[in-house]
Amino acid sequence: MEDAKYTLARRMGISLSAEDTDKLLSCADGSAALLYLYILRNGGEFSALNAARDLKHTEREIRDAAERLRDLGLLNRVGEMQPVPPDELPEYAAEDIVRRSASDQEFKAVVTETQRIMGRMLSVPELKTLFGIYDYLGLPAEVILTLINHCVEEHQEKHGPGRVPTMRRIEKEAYVWANREILTLESAEAYLRELREKKHILSQVKDVLQIRGRDLSSTEKKYVESWLEMGFGMDAVSLAYDKTVVKTGKLAWSYMNSILESWHNKGLHTVEEIEKGDLLPAAQRKTANGGCSSVPQRSEFERMKKMLENWKK
Repeated sequence: MEDAKYTLARRMGISLSAEDTDKLLSCADGSAALLYLYILRNGGEFSALNAARDLKHTEREIRDAAERLRDLGLLNRVGEMQPVPPDELPEYAAEDIVRRSASDQEFKAVVTETQRIMGRMLSVPELKTLFGIYDYLGLPAEVILTLINHCVEEHQEKHGPGRVPTMRRIEKEAYVWANREILTLESAEAYLRELREKKHILSQVKDVLQIRGRDLSSTEKKYVESWLEMGFGMDAVSLAYDKTVVKTGKLAWSYMNSILESWHNKGLHTVEEIEKGDLLPAAQRKTANGGCSSVPQRSEFERMKKMLENWKK
């Protein structure tokens, strides 16, 4: 049979160097080649979400193709993968989930392990959400499973053994992890250590303030964080609480905060400093503090302040 020959129907205004063409041909990856043409057509920049929509691919497939182009030296990360979008996960078709579950062994393993952790089969909407976390948010399989284990443990601690969170709750936490760029098992474990340390400190504060049977509200947590940032330890917080109750007969957060802010402005942060310096005139207090009102360097306070900086990222 005679070899069939073809020519382009029309000349295009987009050029592709012979070197880049050879790289694309050698990689034998149709999705990567298609994405590269798409990038050229769009002036050299693209978003994974738009490319997935325009090329009829999932976002995970686009991200994989982009990584392939990076390996070939044809794509830089700058301008490629944007921060996690703030909107909802895309609405995936059921056939997308079936196809990827069959062809993507990593996602298939995520589904299997998630169902084991949750203790039941996932519904179709839940599978779509899980796939969105994997594909749209781009969290690796091991990070997703660490995330789900964390959410389940946290939920059971609050609501009792055997209880599991909704997939919506897991999705919300997944956005937090993606925005913090928790993309490796190591960064996930480091983040969970920070959460445990934060929980321990807040538990200490609750004990000092005699709060039982509930968590601190977001406003209350902000008060606590500001006190730690000022350089106060639990002893000073406890003293401020005692003075607040004596004056108001209850835990009045704003009043207690005014006490601690007053001490902070006077350069008094330990119980010893407060008991000695709070009764001194300003001039004597300045002399007692060595001519300045700076917060003394204390390793425990510095550690807490560093942690707070991490929490707020």
